Amino acid sequence: MGNWEKIYQKWNTFANLDDSLKTELHTKKDDKNALEDAFYKELTFGTGGMRGVLGAGINRMNIYTVRKAVNGLANYLLTNRVNVKDRGVVIAYDSRYMSPEFAVESAKVLGHYGIKTHVFETLRPTPLLSFAVRYLGTAAGIMITASHNPPDYNGFKVYNENGGQITPEEASRIIDAIGQTEDELAVPYVEKAELEEKELLNWLGHEIDNAYLERLVQISRMTAEVQKQEKDLGIVFTPLHGTAYNLVTKGLKQLNFTNVAIVEEQASPDPEFSTVESPNPEEHQAFKLAIELGQKKDADILLGTDPDADRLGVAVKNKAGEYQVLTGNQLGSLMLDYILTHSNPTVYQNSRMIKTVVTTELGRAIADANQVETIDTLTGFKFIGEKIDQFDSTGETFIFGFEESYGYLISSFVRDKDAVQAAVMATEMAYYWKRQGKTLLDALDVLYEKHGYYLEGMSSLTLKGKEGSEQIAEIMDDIRSKPFHDIASIKVEKIENYLTSERILVKEDKKEKIDLPQENMMKFILEEDGWVCLRPSGTEPKIKCYYGVRGKSDEHSKQLLAALKDTMDQKIAAIIN
Repeated sequence: MGNWEKIYQKWNTFANLDDSLKTELHTKKDDKNALEDAFYKELTFGTGGMRGVLGAGINRMNIYTVRKAVNGLANYLLTNRVNVKDRGVVIAYDSRYMSPEFAVESAKVLGHYGIKTHVFETLRPTPLLSFAVRYLGTAAGIMITASHNPPDYNGFKVYNENGGQITPEEASRIIDAIGQTEDELAVPYVEKAELEEKELLNWLGHEIDNAYLERLVQISRMTAEVQKQEKDLGIVFTPLHGTAYNLVTKGLKQLNFTNVAIVEEQASPDPEFSTVESPNPEEHQAFKLAIELGQKKDADILLGTDPDADRLGVAVKNKAGEYQVLTGNQLGSLMLDYILTHSNPTVYQNSRMIKTVVTTELGRAIADANQVETIDTLTGFKFIGEKIDQFDSTGETFIFGFEESYGYLISSFVRDKDAVQAAVMATEMAYYWKRQGKTLLDALDVLYEKHGYYLEGMSSLTLKGKEGSEQIAEIMDDIRSKPFHDIASIKVEKIENYLTSERILVKEDKKEKIDLPQENMMKFILEEDGWVCLRPSGTEPKIKCYYGVRGKSDEHSKQLLAALKDTMDQKIAAIIN
């Protein structure tokens, strides 16, 4: 009997196994492949938490894997933080299957250790959880969400006492603590009624929402007089069956954006996300209903947030009168330009813009033009949050942070990407440009003419299961051992190996250190301001390839980007085969 079979038998014979999981195991008893995939390894707790398919098994999201993770977190907090029991942990959850249940299970395990929990009564956005950690002064935060993954997924994200996603060092210690829990079926917990009786479980109402909205209005760059005016901007908003409805609509109303049409079919929480193929504003199909409503209302801007409201997509009309979805790089660059050109330079001395290494270089060009320094981080907003934390001691000022995957942060009262802040700022920006007789696409053309025609793309290859994980590792190993010297006939100038924290300057045949944490990622910086970066996803069974170019025109940039993508597709296919 293999090791996974022993674990399966332990679960299958566990007398108190949850009824729904017991039924699932019974229905799969003859499907050896399905059982092996559910039990061959533990669900990975990565640098921010864990995310996976719902179901029975140690490689699935269920009450037992959640309890084990929380048990490790409790032991980590009691060892590494002060006044943990009194400060407690705040917990929020989104609209997915089992999200409320996992939130309560987390409270039950923390309660066993005498750690107080503050749990939202109803679903809330991820950025509000980040804000709540800081507002309540808790020792940590837990967000139950799988962001924009398919309906059969859920996840568990941990936030540190600064309100940011846990750092790699913190994650490593939590992982060690989780590893000391040998039996996920035997994690101790206290029932909810007892927690409430002992006042170890505090249910949160609207106090935190109201405090957040008070801070939200302060991010506006409009004068007080303009804020009070009724705005003629036509807005369509969809929360894509998620958590953003209340905060986004209230945030817009505070600035007197009242012409807001809601996509009613997507306004209510729905764990099936039944009106979209994927609840991800990065994918244009998610805007189908918003575009239909936008055409009826002749709206100026369409806003779409993902289920946990940390990502925002925006669409505006092009010259043909059709709605065009902006990329994350485009929207981030536009917001950066708007914020910098509407900020007092003397107030924002020592200001810093933060982006990830796979985010557009147009952001750096805009920041440079405004005498603002750009800081690069690894992929993932947790690294942007970590950098903001460091500013408390360095005297630097955070002014904007963004990543290509539709994540933005305007003000650091939240320490994670915030689609609510971004929705309000994007709307304000669209209103500003409308008053100049321009759309956001017109404004983007202005940026391109000034700084160059930057264009980016991303392709991904999904390789599921154990074999897929091994193939992804093989691809990265092959590229690391035999790095490219040209891509699409464009010479490589620098090779950045983030696993060894090493940069090779090809022409000079020199090496230098990359001052970033280690990560399984390779970046090739090309002549003519091009670049290619390969990175396995930390949350999905994918390997992602990012591209960036700076052409002489829009058409030239598209040609360069297509050539890079085709070449990389061929190179990766050759490695697999």
